[in-house]
Amino acid sequence: MAPKVAFGKHTAARAVSRARRHRRVRKKVVGTTARPRMVVNRSTRHMFVQIIDDSQHHTLVSASTMDAALRELDGDKTAKAKKVGEILAAKAKAAGITAVVLDRGGNRYAGRIAALADSAREGGLDF
Repeated sequence: MAPKVAFGKHTAARAVSRARRHRRVRKKVVGTTARPRMVVNRSTRHMFVQIIDDSQHHTLVSASTMDAALRELDGDKTAKAKKVGEILAAKAKAAGITAVVLDRGGNRYAGRIAALADSAREGGLDF
């Protein structure tokens, strides 16, 4: 299903294209108990990341820029995405998760998505 966007012709086309890419990625990327799926949701202001076990339909760990620790953080959105990756890696390590598969949500692997993934790798996650 295509998302309903009423901002304009180009914005709607961009949302439809992203949704199509996300469906294409989700055909291949599946989280298991041994290697859960790390889902990245990106809005214009915030980043939301969850580690999900698709076999049990359960969220194991989550982090976002809405967390209280990141609300006071100064810097650009890329710096905040790096911090979210660090926090997520620490929470995942505490939960006993070391390996994940990345679901970038139809977004390009660049900018904030890449910064988040790189900082999560540096924090100890393997993907």
